[in-house]
Amino acid sequence: MTLKVTITSTKGGVGKTTLTANLGGILADLGQRVLLVDADVQPTLSSFYPLDTLATRGLSGLITEATAIDVVSHSAISNLDLIVSDDPEGALQNWILHTPDGRVRLKHLLTSFDGAYDIILIDTQGAVGPLQDAAVLAADLLLSPIPPEILSAREFTRGTLGMLDRLQPMTYLGAPVGPLYGLIYRMDRTIDAQRIVRELRRESGPSHGQIRILETVIPATVAYRESATAQTPVHRWEAKRTGPTPSARETMLNLVRELFPHLGDVDLP
Repeated sequence: MTLKVTITSTKGGVGKTTLTANLGGILADLGQRVLLVDADVQPTLSSFYPLDTLATRGLSGLITEATAIDVVSHSAISNLDLIVSDDPEGALQNWILHTPDGRVRLKHLLTSFDGAYDIILIDTQGAVGPLQDAAVLAADLLLSPIPPEILSAREFTRGTLGMLDRLQPMTYLGAPVGPLYGLIYRMDRTIDAQRIVRELRRESGPSHGQIRILETVIPATVAYRESATAQTPVHRWEAKRTGPTPSARETMLNLVRELFPHLGDVDLP
């Protein structure tokens, strides 16, 4: 069975697209067959990596036409494919809203790729809406990047967790909300950031059920921005690093090991 992971947050600018692309890149280099799905009206993920082959359709074709034919584009990275965002006017949101099975259709359509891919990663927009709902409900698990600054922490608590509570009744339509993993993203060395992280970890204890803050932390280093400019996965861009901060290669490997324990103690050549 293909594992579906949605990278989500109700706040924009927290790093969802960069995280999705880099996670897809390292999983592909680890030998996993990966499909990226760009479920954001702003198609940043669609142009993150060079494409060898561009399909005639994208996400809108998959959802509205209910067909998986000619919707998969192939990136220049081996094992890494993509369903592009092809809805610049945002019409898909309205279509999902006014279609009876709109919010659960993506979940059922993605089963078309079971067996062809090991992992599907779905990028989302930073705003509550029908398309984000559809992406969340399509997932087996959810991953939310959280920059350690007060506005992002509050939005995670208020907005993202509130969205999950709102979608819980969809369980009765065969679309249960998956467990949520929070990832501290762009961590710096300030006392304020450390305080916010401690508070997030405290509030994600056992009493909060499906919420867990991962031990892996993505540091605030320029490698992630530079690799995006170079259109290459960050683990390739920064394989080694001097000083106390771990390299991007080490950080991303730790994230894969923690988020996907079924893969075992994976490592790159």
